[in-house]
Amino acid sequence: MSMRRSMRTSKLNMAASLLRLGHGGRRLKLIINEKNQKLISSRGFAASLQSLLIPSNDTACYEAHNVIQNASFHSSCVRVRSKSELEARKEFLLARLDKKKRERVEVWRNMSVIELATKLNLKPKQLLTILHDHVPEGHFYKSKADLINNAEILQDVVKFLGKAPVLIATKVNETDDRDIDAHPRPPPNPEDLVKRAPIVTIMGHVDHGKTTLLDYLRKANVVASEFGGITQHIGAFSVKLGNNDSVTFIDTPGHAAFSSMRSRGANVTDIVVLVVAADDGVMEQTIESIRMAHEAGATIIVAINKIDKPGANVKRTEEMLAQHQLYTENMGGEIQAIPISALNGTNVETLVEAILIQSEMMDLKGDPSGLAEGVIVESRQDLHKGKLATAIIQRGTLRKGAILVAGDAHAKVRLMFDEAGQQITQATPSTPVEMMGWRELPSAGEILLEVESEKRAQQVLSYRKAKEIKSKGLADQQVIKEKAQEQQKLHHEKRRRAYEQGLRSMLDKREKMFVEDNSPKLKVIIKGDVDGSVEAILDVLDTYHNPDVPLQVVHYGVGDTTPNDLELASLFKATIYCFNVRTPPKLKEEAKAKRVPVKHMNVIYHLIDDIKQEVGGKMPTVEQEIILGEADVIQQFNINEKRKKIVVAGLRVTKGEIVKSEKVKLVREQEVLYEGSIASLRHIKTEVNSMKHGTECGLMLGDSSIPVKLGDTIVCFKHNLVQKPVEWNPGF
Repeated sequence: MSMRRSMRTSKLNMAASLLRLGHGGRRLKLIINEKNQKLISSRGFAASLQSLLIPSNDTACYEAHNVIQNASFHSSCVRVRSKSELEARKEFLLARLDKKKRERVEVWRNMSVIELATKLNLKPKQLLTILHDHVPEGHFYKSKADLINNAEILQDVVKFLGKAPVLIATKVNETDDRDIDAHPRPPPNPEDLVKRAPIVTIMGHVDHGKTTLLDYLRKANVVASEFGGITQHIGAFSVKLGNNDSVTFIDTPGHAAFSSMRSRGANVTDIVVLVVAADDGVMEQTIESIRMAHEAGATIIVAINKIDKPGANVKRTEEMLAQHQLYTENMGGEIQAIPISALNGTNVETLVEAILIQSEMMDLKGDPSGLAEGVIVESRQDLHKGKLATAIIQRGTLRKGAILVAGDAHAKVRLMFDEAGQQITQATPSTPVEMMGWRELPSAGEILLEVESEKRAQQVLSYRKAKEIKSKGLADQQVIKEKAQEQQKLHHEKRRRAYEQGLRSMLDKREKMFVEDNSPKLKVIIKGDVDGSVEAILDVLDTYHNPDVPLQVVHYGVGDTTPNDLELASLFKATIYCFNVRTPPKLKEEAKAKRVPVKHMNVIYHLIDDIKQEVGGKMPTVEQEIILGEADVIQQFNINEKRKKIVVAGLRVTKGEIVKSEKVKLVREQEVLYEGSIASLRHIKTEVNSMKHGTECGLMLGDSSIPVKLGDTIVCFKHNLVQKPVEWNPGF
């Protein structure tokens, strides 16, 4: 009897569910009557288990078979539909009800939004709306190029549309990456090429004079009328000669940057100037420089430096170079070798002329038309200008307002500067340029490409980011697989020993901490798909050692989230991290009610980054001293106040400002004699709140017994509370 009652109830619920699926809008009350076995409404629709949403002479009845009791429930109402609409809706709902008739949709991990939309016959915008509004954690996906690497989200989307998801192995993307990513243009027409300046990189062994030579070349290029004779260093600069010729020099911060450019296919260097000290000769990094120049296909010019030093031997140096297949003209070869003194400037002009002669022989040309292409030389953060990047333009012409991408960074060029810090309006091939307007700092060696629009730049960045996440995820999966195999062997061995000792369960040596106090802690529960995954995560967590915010693993295990996990998390106020496992829908609702955070991850470094962020939010605050200003004691006054002699310091503010409401230090010969408040701060006879740089004032310390002498320094400062950074290097 109870089974029959259950079957009737399930049919009734099924009918109600179908009504809810078919309707949308306002609420509609339906009354189930036992006597006539009908769903009574006031909307003019009729439905039964056999015929759904079919009008019955415009009556207000829904026929329901096998109704066992009076009941009432709510469903949603719809607008009045035509017969054809209702017939189509009926077929859709019946197909949705019957799992065997539901359309099967193949999905796979790391499926892009646009691929899933194509499979579901939707527009990407429609799919993104469904992800954001109806799928848990679907709001993380913002673009049609984003990859969905969570199988649960893929299945939820397909089920929401009434189709049957089928999870398959990852499909290979047959589309050409170049249709999505940005790439350099095909080779230009030889007729469009014009002469360009040579691009030169200076390389050599440490302390052989590379920096000295670069500094001399920079100073020689400074215009005499330039204020202060100071040239801004932007990582690359041009030396202009009298006959309108110029040479562009790249100041790379070592061989690593040169290798980085080559690894990205950016062989920007035409000529390598190999600096060799005449006293030391060929050294270890000299040999490395020769090898790298040969691999890059760059022409080599040798600069034999320090010829003015005692012990300099040019001939011996050339013989040492010949031992490494570098034959100079004096040794019967074709390589130019110029003896110079970078410190004194001896023969440096001859070196520049040799570079120009070599470039004439190489017949260097570039294409100044079209979108700009180049290579990032360096990037930095400027206090006033923000994020800046220096590049060498290789093709096209860069202008203000251009949209650029370089690796994972992009920019809209707001301003451009040359090596002297002067604004320029355009940059042609072989021109070094510093650009302002970067959203993120690009890495040295990245290929710089101009794209048509901001939208195109976002598309390229989304694709590159998704590709990087995919490659990292695959690498992580390989590590997890190997770790799982090792842990599985250990697991079986431990089980064998445990059963040999007569134990029913394994006794893990890892402690589970259940102690709770009021000090800040981050408590976590780790759940994984296999034991190896859990162990891999725990091994990374074992590298965390920070007494300010201890990290406690309350519990860990293999398999989906269980009610016991939820109880433990609620009891110890812990966060549940699920790695490649699911949480049943009922437990999700219960976790939400109990305010227990449950986070699903499928990449280890995402999980660790999230834990690091949680730890950062619990870190204690510390006082940070901020210097507001400094002033020198230039005079000393004695005044009488209430029959007491008080010393007043006459100050000249040399840095920042002195603020009366803040604290000050009295420093004498690097020793702090006083730290406290200001009793009085006056300009002439007027009491003031602050005095700025370059002004003079009188100051009385809060403790009048402290002697003030000429030459003392008053430092004004304040304390700010800042959160301590998280010091944790998990190893990736």
